[in-house]
Amino acid sequence: MTTTLEILHSGPLAVVQDLGRTGLAHLGVGRSGAADRRSHTLANRLVANPGDRATIEVTFGGFAARVRGGDVDIAVTGADTDPTVNGKLFGTNSIHHVRDGQVISLGTPRAGLRSYLAVRGGISVTPVLGSRSYDVMSAIGPLPLQAGDVLPVGEHTDDYPELDQAPVPAIAAHLVELMVVPGPRDDWFVDPDALVHTIWMASSRSDRVGMRMEGRPMEYRDPNRQLPSEGATRGAIQVPPNGLPVILGPDHPITGGYPVVGVVVDEDIDKVAQVRPGQYVRMHWARPRSRVGTRS
Repeated sequence: MTTTLEILHSGPLAVVQDLGRTGLAHLGVGRSGAADRRSHTLANRLVANPGDRATIEVTFGGFAARVRGGDVDIAVTGADTDPTVNGKLFGTNSIHHVRDGQVISLGTPRAGLRSYLAVRGGISVTPVLGSRSYDVMSAIGPLPLQAGDVLPVGEHTDDYPELDQAPVPAIAAHLVELMVVPGPRDDWFVDPDALVHTIWMASSRSDRVGMRMEGRPMEYRDPNRQLPSEGATRGAIQVPPNGLPVILGPDHPITGGYPVVGVVVDEDIDKVAQVRPGQYVRMHWARPRSRVGTRS
């Protein structure tokens, strides 16, 4: 009998994610994948899963699932949702044994936005274009979870978990600091340093496509100048005509026509996934910004 998870509550958004689909940008298909790659990878490591196994990415808690058909080992990482099994608390960033018929529940996180539920063996839904990730922009991949969905658990390896619990720094509850590489289109703005001299607030309109920010708008040098579409990458900070930056997320478009004032360094990209609407963000240049002329 196959062991499964029966979804009882999905919360605001619960989706299956792995590390994404690669090598398909020429077809207009983005990578997608876990928004907080570090937390996703840690959850898999705690339950001794290979790196390619899928987890459940839960946004802002409110999730519950019942184990059916056998016992499982699980781990929950990322935003601390006070996870429980049949109402009994167990620690975030630790492995926990769940018996057949018991209910796993994730509450509302005190800090952070996204949590990752890993099951030993992985969530074994059917891959789409080589990945089990759901891309909210293109709607490629397994659909967002709903009550009544049943997810099969995969076969686990013979490897036994190395850790019972992992020490993880607390997720920032207030101001989030991000390092940013300047350019390539910082010369399109009257004052590119306004990006790092402004404390921005994450907008409620943020999602996996991008984190929109509110604050004092940045000003184009020439509002009538048009930028041909060019390749886009996760962490790129696009500035649309309203002057309010958007940090592109895992489900970003493959190309974009807005100038990119800077790019969040890879080490800080996972921080962006945990920023809640209304939370403040301050950016810093990761290296000196060139002030030579205006590039075409």
